[in-house]
Amino acid sequence: MSVSTTPVTPSANALPIVALVGLCGTGKSEACAYLESLGYSIIYFGGTVVGEVQRRGMAVNPENEKAVREELRATHGMAAMAHINLPKVQALLADGKPVAIDGLYSMGELEVLRGELGAGLKLLAIHAPKTLRYERLGKRPVRAMSPEQVDARDAFEVKNLDKAGPIALADAHVINDGDRVNLLVKLAAAYQSL
Repeated sequence: MSVSTTPVTPSANALPIVALVGLCGTGKSEACAYLESLGYSIIYFGGTVVGEVQRRGMAVNPENEKAVREELRATHGMAAMAHINLPKVQALLADGKPVAIDGLYSMGELEVLRGELGAGLKLLAIHAPKTLRYERLGKRPVRAMSPEQVDARDAFEVKNLDKAGPIALADAHVINDGDRVNLLVKLAAAYQSL
């Protein structure tokens, strides 16, 4: 009986499908950049909304994004972003590419994705203190938000979009309360736990 000496590398499908969850300004974009550095392809659920806002010739701002997001959910249900983006996720996985999802929001989206993707889907929650989120979002070069806008968005997303459920049920949690290097260390540890 011969033993192969060829190194075996796990397929992309053996890697977890990582869905990032968290409120705005917690650092999900930095977490996406980290996952990209590991070879992940990122599917940005919020990009669906931004793309539709732009397609309609509307200004990209929190108010227009909220209106379009609500309309998409009224048309396609609370799992709208999962239904719209699932074919992209499946195509990347079929090509052997690891996938990360930026911005899973609702329990409906989680249920659809778990139903289609199974136990390989892992949720990574990113948290940050509110005062730090205010600071980050106020300085953001695109789509900056005032503290009042942040509070209103948080309340709306928790009450109307069921965003708290996936955050609470996450497989791993990272507190982003330091600098970028500190975040990367925490992300690496959380990713290993998945």
